[in-house]
Amino acid sequence: MTDVAERLTKVERDQSHPNLKPRDAATLIVIDRSGPTPKVLLGKRHAGLKFMAGKYVFPGGRMEPGDRKMPVASDLDAHAGARLMRGVQRASLSKARALALAAIRETYEETGLLLGKRVDEIPPVPEGPWQAFADAKVLPDLAELHFIVRAITPPRRPRRFDARFFAVDASAIAHRVEGKVGPDSELVELVWLPITEAKSQDLPTITQVALDELQARVAKGFGHDLPSPFYRMLHRKFVRAEL
Repeated sequence: MTDVAERLTKVERDQSHPNLKPRDAATLIVIDRSGPTPKVLLGKRHAGLKFMAGKYVFPGGRMEPGDRKMPVASDLDAHAGARLMRGVQRASLSKARALALAAIRETYEETGLLLGKRVDEIPPVPEGPWQAFADAKVLPDLAELHFIVRAITPPRRPRRFDARFFAVDASAIAHRVEGKVGPDSELVELVWLPITEAKSQDLPTITQVALDELQARVAKGFGHDLPSPFYRMLHRKFVRAEL
């Protein structure tokens, strides 16, 4: 997909900012494969936001300290865990696991969807958003997450992220908390769209890239053993490597 790297390189953005260190972040693509055409869940960001106003995005955000402490129903697939640790300073399975949990937590905070398994008893959970999982008796099921792509925002952008995009089948939705999406929320609406139609929406470029990679992955069987691409800028050009 060298055309993808070329498309990323051509994106014109303000590069006058200080060169910030990228922050660890995670994004989750919920995909419904129950019908003949797979559909993905996109949210439209509020028009008044300073960052990516009005864009369609997947839920996601920064990794938080509590994400390292959340108990789970099952751990990451071994392939995903290994790839998440490649090319990372002080790599650990604990951090890889926390990134996956960050994607699940952010999805709840932005959409109200709790992804995981219902259980009879919940062990203690970190304070804050994770309490909603305890209240609903849902534990995150990391084995269901697929690691799709990693991408680092180029230097001298106003915000920089070292983002990991995960995907999970919609069958992992265990519960929904109402009131998270609306006219006064970060996401004003949610839509389920076929991948091809989703790519025609007003998306950040990296979201388009993630959809390209997801579409290719689904076509190859959506297996955990498929490689995860890594996009970053080297010598003023985006390059694509496989983890």
